[in-house]
Amino acid sequence: MTIEGIYSTMVNRRGPSTVAPNASLTVFERARCASLMPPIARSGAIHTDTDSAEPPEPLDAPEPDDESVETGEEKLRSGIQSIEVGFRLLEVLTHEPRAMMLRDLAQRAGMSPAKAHRYLVSFLRLGVVTQDPLSGRYELGGFALQLGLARLARVDGVKLARIALAELRDRLDLTVGIAVWGNQGPTMVHWMESSHPAKASLKLGDVMPLLSSATGLLFAAYLPSSKTAAMLERELADSRRSSHIGGPRTRDEVERVLAEVRQHEAARVEGMLLPTIHAFCMPVFDSTGDLALGLIALGHEGAFDIRWGGEIDTALRECAQKLSYELGYSAAPR
Repeated sequence: MTIEGIYSTMVNRRGPSTVAPNASLTVFERARCASLMPPIARSGAIHTDTDSAEPPEPLDAPEPDDESVETGEEKLRSGIQSIEVGFRLLEVLTHEPRAMMLRDLAQRAGMSPAKAHRYLVSFLRLGVVTQDPLSGRYELGGFALQLGLARLARVDGVKLARIALAELRDRLDLTVGIAVWGNQGPTMVHWMESSHPAKASLKLGDVMPLLSSATGLLFAAYLPSSKTAAMLERELADSRRSSHIGGPRTRDEVERVLAEVRQHEAARVEGMLLPTIHAFCMPVFDSTGDLALGLIALGHEGAFDIRWGGEIDTALRECAQKLSYELGYSAAPR
């Protein structure tokens, strides 16, 4: 029987099979016969135990909720999914203060150890990850450090804050500002009015008092006492001679107020510096954990939500935390 006849007999399911599949065929004839079969026929010709086994997980297997078809603008925005999946491992290592075993790292990243290992092999080659030769644990490598340092060298905290506060001002219609520590004290370096500006009479370059402004209390609470001691003493002496009651007048009162600022991780005043004007000031920290700048929001009483946990507190706090992250700050120890 010819090769074509053998193939016709094997794939014709209606007719009886009169010739055994391997009868009197050489190895080369069987190979040629298999090459003539369509893919479906070839796949069903031989059955092994591996046919029912689960296929290996591909490196860039799509997530269960991913769309398999992308068109138009969605296709233009789509990236390389395997990079995004692999970066889950780097994110876990970024937030973990110690080196990690493969199984723990994979579990935290939401993938199998085998899949995680393939990504880690590439990250090791690139220097993004390093592995302890004795324990086998993984941690961030030298190139990850270089990436971080390059980012820090380029970042401008005030510029980032101006962009973030502009969006916040437009969204909540608030008067907002930025203060940094200058040679004279907390200094206003940026100011944006709302549609109903507060009559605060503040301008760029103004130095805020430490004890009667939200900005000053924030810097007094978070800066080293060596920077603020002289200014605090002057203001305490002035407050004792003044009839105006509002700010702390003794060292003990100062410490209690500053402890409250640290407890809330923010400063708040209600009509202390300027009557009927309420204000928040939120800290933005740098990569070393030092106070980099303060974000300010203020407004008239009755129209300004001064509550802890209120809309303004929450929005300004989230903005400050995001900026701290951009500057390399992490609240968790590293």
